[in-house]
Amino acid sequence: MANDFDWNDIPLILSLARTGSMSASGRTLGVDASTISRRIGAAEKSLQLRLFIRDNTRYQLTEAGRVFVEHGEAVYGNVQSMLLASSSEAEAISGQVRIAAIDFLFNYWLLPHLPALNAQYPQLELHLMAGNDNLSFTRREADFALRLAQPGEDAALVMRKLGDIGWAVYGSAASEPVPREQWGRQPWVMFGEQLAHVPEMRWIRALDPDVRSPVRVNSLTTMMRACEEGLGLALLPCLIGHPPGLRRLDDKPVVQRELWLLSHRDAGSIARFRVVAAWLARLYVESQDMLCG
Repeated sequence: MANDFDWNDIPLILSLARTGSMSASGRTLGVDASTISRRIGAAEKSLQLRLFIRDNTRYQLTEAGRVFVEHGEAVYGNVQSMLLASSSEAEAISGQVRIAAIDFLFNYWLLPHLPALNAQYPQLELHLMAGNDNLSFTRREADFALRLAQPGEDAALVMRKLGDIGWAVYGSAASEPVPREQWGRQPWVMFGEQLAHVPEMRWIRALDPDVRSPVRVNSLTTMMRACEEGLGLALLPCLIGHPPGLRRLDDKPVVQRELWLLSHRDAGSIARFRVVAAWLARLYVESQDMLCG
């Protein structure tokens, strides 16, 4: 590596590799796109390597760029860990903790319990990031994530299965209850084909491969509202309970999914992370009957 390479350019390179866009990387990092372009150019000149090529839509990594990013993620993650562990923040129950999860887990499970956590640890700053994207723990994009399936590889990832979450069949409270033997002949509010692989979709298809779906959604919140409006039956997490606009059609859950708690490998050595990890695990135990349905 050239002696004049600026190590501060590593996060810029990693961000451009992830987004493929100078402007998107600029928004993420709070840096002008022109600055990123200039710094990437300087890094390539210093390394005497071409890290990126540009096609019609985005910046793509070259073979050399892929090798650089693979090692750069580990280097950047280790530096961040070193700075955090060596600071006074390591034992302070204060500061930022980022939790990623689908919005339903925030809205119907975690949020009602946050006031008690905030009262106990007023210096904690929780960032709740709704979504189901696979965030990188190596790049420290999140400190914790709650996921409904066992994740793939990530060098900085530690995973723990909390337990299961049940799914039940719901219909609109304004409609007559539908007997189980007629479910396959009813319209369903379902996810789009990009989520055809999830257990809920497979269970519905098992009722009838040609089941009707007048509305497709990409959000459980939207699915719930569509079901309330009478657009079809829906398979929803039991944790929603018995909201006024919905009628649960069976006492028992028909699908169970695993709930995994993912964390950065440093979580065990930083006080605020230990507190949040213990809080999440304790909440699952206390809420298990509700979550499993």
